[in-house]
Amino acid sequence: MSESEAFASLTSNTGALKDKTVFITGASRGIGRAIALKCAANGANIVIAAKSAEPHPKLPGTIFSVAEEVEALGGKALPLQVDVREEDQVADAMSQAAEKFGGIDAVINNAGAINLTSVENTPPKRYDLMQSINSRAVYLTAHLAIPYLKQSKLGHIISLSPPLNLQPKWLGPCAPYALSKFGMTILSVGLAEELRDAGVSVTTLWPRTLVATAAIEFAVGSREMFEQSRKPMIMADAAFEILQTQNNELTGQQLIDEELLRERGVTDFTEYAHNPEKADQLAVDLFLEP
Repeated sequence: MSESEAFASLTSNTGALKDKTVFITGASRGIGRAIALKCAANGANIVIAAKSAEPHPKLPGTIFSVAEEVEALGGKALPLQVDVREEDQVADAMSQAAEKFGGIDAVINNAGAINLTSVENTPPKRYDLMQSINSRAVYLTAHLAIPYLKQSKLGHIISLSPPLNLQPKWLGPCAPYALSKFGMTILSVGLAEELRDAGVSVTTLWPRTLVATAAIEFAVGSREMFEQSRKPMIMADAAFEILQTQNNELTGQQLIDEELLRERGVTDFTEYAHNPEKADQLAVDLFLEP
């Protein structure tokens, strides 16, 4: 099944997120876009909060193209150009979202920066970029969204970050990036406790295998690595399972996409593979043990 066919088939779903508002950072492409379309097909209003307002020569997708896809699936879209490092921009985006849709029910921290370099080989500007777009953005979006989320009957924060794994083999090669991603997870664990009594669920989500995104193509390796990767749709399906889970059942958990989907009854993962013929040759993602 092609990507377009897969997204088109989503319209047969049940509308589990009908009229709920999902605020997704970095939603102009990749995993963020896939989550946006999955939620839209299930009735959600989608806030596409990303920097990409103009087409990029190498990276397809903008906030406006995703908005068109969301609306084609029956969802409502609010495309907003947002830099998650800027407090005023994030606050204004949330205010606009709440005004347009009547509130915010979920925040998904998908925007990210990656550079797999050691301390010696990481320039200070790149270090600061990763900390601000990764861990600091989790703090900032939560800080600004909590008043809205407390008013919601859904109330979710999902951050795309790995389970804590402090083995030296993961820290030595890329400690600056690891710090930024584990920082997201530590903040999420703390937020889960902070917001437990308010009924707001906070989780992290990480892929079991590489996912075919621009980060893999341009920052980690090359497009050839797509042959060892899954499609972004697997993360979208896992995020949807989290969002439709009620009563804080998952709050505080550090979740892996494949494990969660298996728990929810998925047994065949072949179609998630970028190349289904190589579904048994997938590479395990960073920070996870084989």
